[in-house]
Amino acid sequence: MMTTTELAQVLFVTALQPSEELSPYQIREAVDERLCACGGDPSWCAALVAQEAGDHPETYVRRMRWALDAVAGAYALAAA
Repeated sequence: MMTTTELAQVLFVTALQPSEELSPYQIREAVDERLCACGGDPSWCAALVAQEAGDHPETYVRRMRWALDAVAGAYALAAA
């Protein structure tokens, strides 16, 4: 089982945007697809997040906050 932080890191490196109206299913699907693309290893996604944070610090916090909130909601609904 992955933590909320790990799931958020995976979501962070997807093409989804905070401005989109996304369903919990779309969020979970995007996370699953991206995780598969990273060989099932969330540390690959974490490395990409770190690179983005260094390259674009002005947008990092806002996007990570969105990713954390989005996965918390999407996965809480899936567990219910």
